[in-house]
Amino acid sequence: MQKSCGESRAIARSAGVLSSSMQRRLRPGMASALAFIGSLSVLVAGLGITRAHAASESVADDHHHHVVPEITRTVASYQVPSVRLVRSDGSSVALSDELGDDRAVVLTFIYTTCTTICPLTSMTLAELQRKLGTQRDHVHLVSISIDPEQDTPARLRDYAQKFGAGPQWQHYTGSVEASAATQRAFAVYRGNKMDHGPVTLVRGRPGDPWARLEGFATADQLLAELNRDAAGGVATTVSR
Repeated sequence: MQKSCGESRAIARSAGVLSSSMQRRLRPGMASALAFIGSLSVLVAGLGITRAHAASESVADDHHHHVVPEITRTVASYQVPSVRLVRSDGSSVALSDELGDDRAVVLTFIYTTCTTICPLTSMTLAELQRKLGTQRDHVHLVSISIDPEQDTPARLRDYAQKFGAGPQWQHYTGSVEASAATQRAFAVYRGNKMDHGPVTLVRGRPGDPWARLEGFATADQLLAELNRDAAGGVATTVSR
């Protein structure tokens, strides 16, 4: 607002706000009238600047709410590694079995102490879960920890509860080796949990290629991927 304040001062000078010496040369009534007009001009100009600033903020805010996040979409085939992970309920499971049923899969990698990417990713899955409605049982939402040393099954349960995960959204931990092997298999391994990026993988039926979405995909973008896969015969078509 420094510029706006400067504009107000310039307008005040150009509007003819009189100096005290000039006002003394005029008749008292005329000097008062001119001073009032000058003050009124400053007020009107200030209101104009304020309205213009508010209008620009309104346009910027409206634009912000309509921005669609940019993501990079590629299609790839991945070989599911032969590893065992530990589900948040404490069960030791084979990853190939968890991803091998007839459900579509939305796969993400998270860790519970993350304060940036992971909460946003999990919020998106929570919204996707809600938007799926009655079709949610046809989609397996999978979140695998990249910090298995810290993310115990109990901690994952608390994390899942925080985001309202239903039975179709499951969280996994395991050994450091199993987690790293899974990350490498899906080309998300960075060697350091602090360097991980936002990646979501979507697959229709077992054996189908995966859609890889790099960036902060929205729930609607994930729905579009699921609907795209539904054309192949999996009953995951939902309305937005």
